[in-house]
Amino acid sequence: MENHGKVIITLEEYRLRKNISKNKIVENANVQRTQLQNYLHNRVARVDLDVLARICNYLDCDISDILKYEKGE
Repeated sequence: MENHGKVIITLEEYRLRKNISKNKIVENANVQRTQLQNYLHNRVARVDLDVLARICNYLDCDISDILKYEKGE
């Protein structure tokens, strides 16, 4: 079986680096707290592109600021 690598959500690191509260993201990006928690802790099986777009819009960041790809071995 081939290891294609994985996509990692780095939103929590970005949030902490920029000192942005979870409450501000929930309120301004129109996401549920539980949903945000899952994104922050990289526990998302199926990414909702609309959610990512709203988060990026609020944070004024690029998708590459909150997602990264790790190559497989």
